Amino acid sequence: MEHQRPDGNLQPLEILVWKWDNISMDFVTHFPRTFRGHDTIWVIVDRLTKSAHFLAMNLRMSIAKLA
Repeated sequence: MEHQRPDGNLQPLEILVWKWDNISMDFVTHFPRTFRGHDTIWVIVDRLTKSAHFLAMNLRMSIAKLA
């Protein structure tokens, strides 16, 4: 195909060893506000075990407080 890049070599995925050493995070936003003012869910997933934590948050929470 003339509009595609040439195929490259396949790169093996890293083999994970320790739980919670490699995580992914995402925010699910714009829920109706709860009684405590939460309108966002912070999703943290361990990539090895696929275990997840779901934390209720406020969309306006500062980055410094999240850290």
